[in-house]
Amino acid sequence: MMKWWSDVKSNPINQRRWQQFRANKRGYYSLWIFVFLFGLSLFAEVIANDKPVLVYYQQQLFVPIISDHPETTYGGDFDTWTDFSDPYIQQQINQDGWMLWPLIPFSYDSINYALTEPAPSQPDSVNWLGTDDQGRDVVARLIYGFRISVLFALVLTLASSVIGITAGAVQGYYGGWVDLLGQRFIEIWEGLPMLFMLIILASVVQPNFWWLLGLMLLFSWSSLVSVVRAEFLRGRNLEYIKAAKALGVKDRVIMSKHILPNAMIATMTFMPYIFTGALTTLTALDFLGFGLPPGSASLGEMVAQGKANLQAPWLGITAFVSLSTILVLLVFIGEAARDAFDPRKAL
Repeated sequence: MMKWWSDVKSNPINQRRWQQFRANKRGYYSLWIFVFLFGLSLFAEVIANDKPVLVYYQQQLFVPIISDHPETTYGGDFDTWTDFSDPYIQQQINQDGWMLWPLIPFSYDSINYALTEPAPSQPDSVNWLGTDDQGRDVVARLIYGFRISVLFALVLTLASSVIGITAGAVQGYYGGWVDLLGQRFIEIWEGLPMLFMLIILASVVQPNFWWLLGLMLLFSWSSLVSVVRAEFLRGRNLEYIKAAKALGVKDRVIMSKHILPNAMIATMTFMPYIFTGALTTLTALDFLGFGLPPGSASLGEMVAQGKANLQAPWLGITAFVSLSTILVLLVFIGEAARDAFDPRKAL
């Protein structure tokens, strides 16, 4: 693995592509901003949680965000999971220890019962962006929602790319009836109204993360087929490919080692936009109520909260600014990737 990565970095073509990517300043900086935000969201449990990061009690150290303990562990009366927002539990721990709380003392599903006004409450020093109509902290839901949306889009992009590249490679390399039947199937499949089909399928059962991923994968894989197919149709007629066939090289080796690397140049420029499409589709389904299970933190649910609570403008503004910022960053990254793999561009 290390040798492969070293070869990739030392390749002068890849070095030129990276330089061209960096030459697009807004795309380059957008990539780092997006990576930074996503990196923070991966530690959401440490940043926003209704459990302390560390508890030191009676000369013992506990990590509640990793392992739960009954409240009797901390001097409570009941053998149930500890509610660290309980003043009695806090008093018991502070008498013989201490607690280290996250920066935001709320998880995505935590309800702030100490609100001084009806939910949704306005932004204040405790809830920085206010609460939604159920009293849940907006910042915490934004962090968790950003993470699950990006992870969903990332997994969907990778899975659909593998299927799309494989289908396009088979069609383009073998041609003939394989290509003809494949193209007719894709034309029919892409003619289906994807969003409506997803809504119908999602309404049959209550989808979870993986079930929803599978449903969307049914329709997202075909976007790369035409690009890869065109590259393989062109590549299979090159002289060195014909020579490899004449020498008896297996089709699998020719496709993976001799044609696919060239096809990946065009493919890589499409991936940021496939990622963006996956994220916006999930957001739309969550907004319509056909996405992740109720109560899950997601960007679409935040948009729905803003629509349902027009008397609380901070909800709509937060959802709009968050979603638009993410999409702008992804578009800028896509433009930089297009420039990096464009053979007509030179520094």
